[in-house]
Amino acid sequence: QVQLVESGGGLVQAGGSLRLSCTISGSIDNVNYMGWYRQAPGKQRELVAAVTSGGSTNYADSVKGRFTISRDNAKNTISLQMNSLKPEDAAVYYCNARKTIRGSSFTYWGQGTQVTVSS
Repeated sequence: QVQLVESGGGLVQAGGSLRLSCTISGSIDNVNYMGWYRQAPGKQRELVAAVTSGGSTNYADSVKGRFTISRDNAKNTISLQMNSLKPEDAAVYYCNARKTIRGSSFTYWGQGTQVTVSS
């Protein structure tokens, strides 16, 4: 099993910054993808940013240039630096990890952390 614990959410004014962190523990061998997703009320969960074990990153168009995902392998954490926050960035942010074992894929989620952006 893989456990994911997020931290760093909160309330910020529009234009401000927040940094989310996710610590991964457990059976983390073969985890080859980690990312951040978000879900606003009444909307589907969507990808925000992701990083592969090889260091490749992917961002939603809506956050490019404002958010940065990073990975610290020594600490088994990923972080999401969010700058220039907008009210539409408000959502519950979830950490996600995926691992592949003998061709089978497994997906894990954190419990989520609330980000609120006031206008």
